[in-house]
Amino acid sequence: MFKTVSKPMGVLETNCYIIWLPEGEIIIDPGMDAAEWVIENVQNPIAIFNTHGHFDHVWSNCELQTKLKIPLYTPKPDIFMLLNDPFGYGMDSSVPDFEVKEDEKFEIGGTEVEFLHFPGHTPGCSAIKIDGALFSGDFIFKNSIGRTDFPYSSPKDMKKSILKFLKIKENLKIYPGHGESTTVKAEQKSLPFWLNYL
Repeated sequence: MFKTVSKPMGVLETNCYIIWLPEGEIIIDPGMDAAEWVIENVQNPIAIFNTHGHFDHVWSNCELQTKLKIPLYTPKPDIFMLLNDPFGYGMDSSVPDFEVKEDEKFEIGGTEVEFLHFPGHTPGCSAIKIDGALFSGDFIFKNSIGRTDFPYSSPKDMKKSILKFLKIKENLKIYPGHGESTTVKAEQKSLPFWLNYL
């Protein structure tokens, strides 16, 4: 099992994660003001992953790409948010080196990674599966789910994503984009409520 650290970043307290793998570190969702903390806590960074394209999860992409010279992986349906700053917050644009397809699986740093596609919060919203854990971004939180009332959100897609999540057999640990960690089994118990709510 890998070692990971996290820190809530920016006014929305978005969790930025650093994962230590045998071959180096992966950074997940470097949000507002994350670059300095990330640089202080990595020795051999190998990649940046975005769970989705919202500004509070991708704000420091460009700065870290420039300073660390490592590739950025982003779910393909959300790349437009990185390029165009659609919410008008003044975010620096970033260009992914890899456009990750739905449910794409690949190896990095000697470890298998899978971007499980759970649209609804955003078109490309994904939970990144690494070595027995899910980094769920804004899809699943402890006792909650991502909002579906934003531009580009879809309650219909979120319902489909919840049904897909309910089929997961492994009791993976969940590291969400906001708040504290949880597990697949714990969240599967509360999800029927959200299906009825949407």
